[in-house]
Amino acid sequence: MVRAIVRSVKALALKVATYGVMHLVVAVIVAYAITRDWRIALAVGLIEPFFQTIAYSVHDRVWHRIERRKMRSGVEETAEAVTARLDVMNAREQSRAHGHGGGHHGHSHALPTSLRQIAMKTFTYSVMHFAVAVAVAYVLTGFNWRLALAIGLIEPIVQTVFFTVHDRIWARIEARRARERELAAA
Repeated sequence: MVRAIVRSVKALALKVATYGVMHLVVAVIVAYAITRDWRIALAVGLIEPFFQTIAYSVHDRVWHRIERRKMRSGVEETAEAVTARLDVMNAREQSRAHGHGGGHHGHSHALPTSLRQIAMKTFTYSVMHFAVAVAVAYVLTGFNWRLALAIGLIEPIVQTVFFTVHDRIWARIEARRARERELAAA
């Protein structure tokens, strides 16, 4: 159990770190393209991703809590959701349908996979990213609202594309690891 917790924490740390690096590179490139000033681009690239990474971590945790609440229907459900998040359950157990008639819909303890869930998660990420990007750019450009809005509008659009790709890559990595653990346990 302790190994599973350590493995889960390491995986989350690596996911957040790769997001931070990706965000840094994209932010510098976009800010430079808009301002043509390396100082502002580097400042945006170094400072804005710091705040975005914190916001991303909070956003990701909120989404996991939302998913857990949707899944919760008793003590067993809660225990299974926690063990799934800690990577203790195998993939078959995580994806098994619950409910025994009565119109109760099955669910998965895995990350969101429906197009609606992915779209909503991406939309909320975009709104959060826009607000943080404009606020940081406004301060870093010497309170130039035109540059701040340009950076705040364009940079999150580009980041949202990269966010979606990053999230899908990590979902595949997590699914592959779950399959490997299941095969190893068999």
